Amino acid sequence: MSDPSVTTRELSRARVSAQKGALMRTLIALWPYIWPGDRADLKWRVAWAMVLLLVAKVATIIVPFTFKWATDALSGHPSAPVFAASWLGWVVAAPVMLTIAYGGMRILMAVLTQVRDGIFAKVAMHAVRRLAILTFKHMHELSLRFHLERKTGGLTRVLERGRNGIETIVRMVILQLMPTIIELALIVGVLFWQFDWRYVVVILGTVAAYMLYTYYATEWRISIRRKMNESDTEANTKAIDSLLNYETVKYFVAEEREAKRYDRSMERYEDASVKTYTSLSVLNAGQAAIFTAGLGIAMVMCAIGVRNGTNTVGDFVMINAMMIQLYQPLNFMGMVYREIKQAVIDIEMMFSILQRDAEIKDKPNAPALQAGKGAVRFENVVFSYEPARPILKGVSFDVPAGHTVAIVGPSGAGKSTISRLLFRFYDVSSGRILIDNQDIRDVTQVSLRSAIGMVPQDTVLFNDTLRYNIRYGRWDATDAEVEEAARLAQIDAFIRLSPKGYETEVGERGLKLSGGEKQRVAIARTILKAPPILVLDEATSALDSHTEKEIQDALDRVSRGRTTLVIAHRLSTIVHADEIIVLESGRIAERGTHHQLLARNGLYASMWNRQREAQEAREKLAQAGEDDLAPNRNPPKVKEDDISDEEDIAPRTPADALGG
Repeated sequence: MSDPSVTTRELSRARVSAQKGALMRTLIALWPYIWPGDRADLKWRVAWAMVLLLVAKVATIIVPFTFKWATDALSGHPSAPVFAASWLGWVVAAPVMLTIAYGGMRILMAVLTQVRDGIFAKVAMHAVRRLAILTFKHMHELSLRFHLERKTGGLTRVLERGRNGIETIVRMVILQLMPTIIELALIVGVLFWQFDWRYVVVILGTVAAYMLYTYYATEWRISIRRKMNESDTEANTKAIDSLLNYETVKYFVAEEREAKRYDRSMERYEDASVKTYTSLSVLNAGQAAIFTAGLGIAMVMCAIGVRNGTNTVGDFVMINAMMIQLYQPLNFMGMVYREIKQAVIDIEMMFSILQRDAEIKDKPNAPALQAGKGAVRFENVVFSYEPARPILKGVSFDVPAGHTVAIVGPSGAGKSTISRLLFRFYDVSSGRILIDNQDIRDVTQVSLRSAIGMVPQDTVLFNDTLRYNIRYGRWDATDAEVEEAARLAQIDAFIRLSPKGYETEVGERGLKLSGGEKQRVAIARTILKAPPILVLDEATSALDSHTEKEIQDALDRVSRGRTTLVIAHRLSTIVHADEIIVLESGRIAERGTHHQLLARNGLYASMWNRQREAQEAREKLAQAGEDDLAPNRNPPKVKEDDISDEEDIAPRTPADALGG
């Protein structure tokens, strides 16, 4: 089986289709996938499908002739073939032989068509697969900004409909449109030869009127179909969003509210769907009327010819059979155009996503990062998500190899932005970030992110097994290495107590696990990745004090000997850092060790004192039996400080947990 990977050249082909003239451009863009130049076996399939197509259409044209000859033989017309055959002592007359031939040709026609479809199926689905992978990979290449602006449910729906649309186009063009054109050409030739030019004019006029009506009716239906798709996407997005937030819905007893919200979207989808089916009925009725009119005219002409002696009853039957036989592919012709147009609508968004350039790109021929000891340097870094709102304003600091530097500060100070810039989810507005004296913009993104491990505050796991989620840190790790990483992260004992052990499913986003268990999984896969640089982004701020102490011990072990950047919320977790940097409004307000910063009695000391007061308040409540561990009690939450674990820019997404 060929590698489904795609190239930049293939991407440029698909992008063409998002421009004006989408129908023809889409067909042109898809042709290289229908005729795959790198697969000899698929080329042979295409060639055989074309041969069978021609043979099947010749058989299709012969069918009305056998019907005519059988009819003329039954009516005793002298033009009918006269022959007989002896079979097992029975004499089979010409009408019977011709009737058998009629049935045999219809069987041959059907068999050849089905064999052709079966042979071509591999070609069609290979094209679907290549383009689906193209879109899927490109979605991963787009920036974090793009994914923060989109809803996951909407993106998956776009991918699904686009994939189905591609399949429709490939199947319709080769298996319906081309056969119909060939059959129409053969019928026109037969009518001109067997009858006269007047029948050709009637047939061509009928086809022209049919296609013209189909075109305008389909164009009218396009806007209706687009509204139905938009309503479908909206309803699907709301459903996924609500189900992903199942616990929140339960906390606030919002089931009825969510149901009404979803029903409003479904109501719009219902109205759009009714209009879609109604317009389809109008289209089908008009097509049937036009074709029946053409059929009636041709049969009247032939009936007059029978009366005048220029045609036989067989000719009358033949013209009817040929027109009825033409109706099916002609009806398919209308359906082909309609389905292709609708498929183009379905893949419009897919092509628009393919057309969108990745915000973060590797430079041409960029080398891989040569990660040695992993020294990190920020040099006068300026960054803003939006030009009018700067986040970092000339931040400079060093994280020497093997050292730990912590970054603290109030909400919106730019703490988490620093980790995103280090991973190069965004590029700096000015200044530069260096790893071992290499500008991260000059090296490949793959090598950069391979050198950095992340333990985020909110670990989002895949809906798979514990083994799968730990192995995500290094995919080629053995089972023994996975289990050793789990042991170092202090989660191996917990896993072995589970009935399925490492094959235990963690549920959607890891919801079957507690916060501490998810953090240990994140630590385990970071241990397995074994990067020289480690980023701890608020890794314990959402945990209780007991779990925090255990997780902190595991983090201390995994960070030992590594260059570590800690985005801290609880100051007690970074008192032993080699340097603490205090951010305020995008600038470094203070820096030094824990004791140095306390001695200055500045912003850091103020935050430290507030957290100490909060801790003392909790201890007093615990002594009074009112702490959060007491059964059946819900004490008021004590505010520790005004330090948030979130930036003031956008909600977190799974992309925040790259590698973790």
